Amino acid sequence: MGEGKSEPVVRVERYDGVSTIWFNRPEKRNAMSPALHEAMDNMLVKLEEDPDTKLVIIRGTGGNFSAGQDLQEFFRGMDNNPLQAKRMAQTANRWRWDRLYNYDKPTIAVVEGYCVGGAFMQLLATDFAIAADSAQFSLAEVNWGILPGALVAKVVADSVLYRHALYHACLGDAFDAREATRIGIINYAVPPDQLDADVEKLCARLLKKSPAVLRATKQAMRQVRTMTFDQAYDYLLAKNTAIRVNDPEDSYRTGITQFIDKKAYKPAHGPFELGTLLTYSESK
Repeated sequence: MGEGKSEPVVRVERYDGVSTIWFNRPEKRNAMSPALHEAMDNMLVKLEEDPDTKLVIIRGTGGNFSAGQDLQEFFRGMDNNPLQAKRMAQTANRWRWDRLYNYDKPTIAVVEGYCVGGAFMQLLATDFAIAADSAQFSLAEVNWGILPGALVAKVVADSVLYRHALYHACLGDAFDAREATRIGIINYAVPPDQLDADVEKLCARLLKKSPAVLRATKQAMRQVRTMTFDQAYDYLLAKNTAIRVNDPEDSYRTGITQFIDKKAYKPAHGPFELGTLLTYSESK
């Protein structure tokens, strides 16, 4: 995972079902190098298959999320090696979009400091994004003569209103976390000294949900965006059926039993209690 130094370019912390992946190039404001892309691609696979990891957080060391691609290493360093450049582009795009966007477990981006250019891919591929209100965002590619590359232009245009996407991509100016919240790039921002506590609260709420239903819900919300109404009807019916076939919590019947028969919770105020499958069985 390293780049000829003792510190890995990616490090992981695990605690109570939450695995936090840290970009670890603070001296480069966590600009993404080929080694970081390879490390992230491998780590996301490992954590998705890890039964002890229930939720994944992505953030950066040294007070910055990511300054985008490392131009020296990712572009200039491979000018004379087109096959290596192609392979590294595939790896970079795979983890930043294909893996994260379709990840089986909930994902949260935590943004401090700079979030620039190519970092918008992993920012918008995650399910949730919280930022310190001091964070700075920018799509600065226009200022140094290129387009927002890979899928950046596409995912930004899909995530915000057209006028917002065009404005920020064409001007390339930095904007703050308040603007990022207003246009829908992040969920919300908090003062830096409250950031960790707010992330913990969100994790705690997500970990109380049925993993199977949460996974299916986030997948469904992503997929129906590009469907017609008729396609969405059929897809959601099949998705609901699929949950009941392979759900260790038997969430639908357990939740209904706790709500109707046991009156143990109110769905509008929180989820049913996990690990209580016997509640339903005993009621039969």
